[in-house]
Amino acid sequence: MEITTLIIISILVEAIWENCKMIWQHEKINVNMLGSLILSIILCLLAQVDFFKILGIELIVPFVGNIFTGIIISRGANFVNDLFNKIKGGE
Repeated sequence: MEITTLIIISILVEAIWENCKMIWQHEKINVNMLGSLILSIILCLLAQVDFFKILGIELIVPFVGNIFTGIIISRGANFVNDLFNKIKGGE
């Protein structure tokens, strides 16, 4: 595994974890975040959208990339844009 791949996976794991943490806030479920998360995962599965595949990282279980991508996308366009800039080494 290349160091670049390791860094990219680390960035994606952080983004996934931070999104998941937003579901449970102030001792209750954030319904808006949960709804966004579920919808994003379903759309990524149906459209076969996968950040890992786009970045050239093949996962052993293909649909897991779609699920992780849905979790990331649930935060919205600005977050995804910032994430790609971070991965590319921009801002």
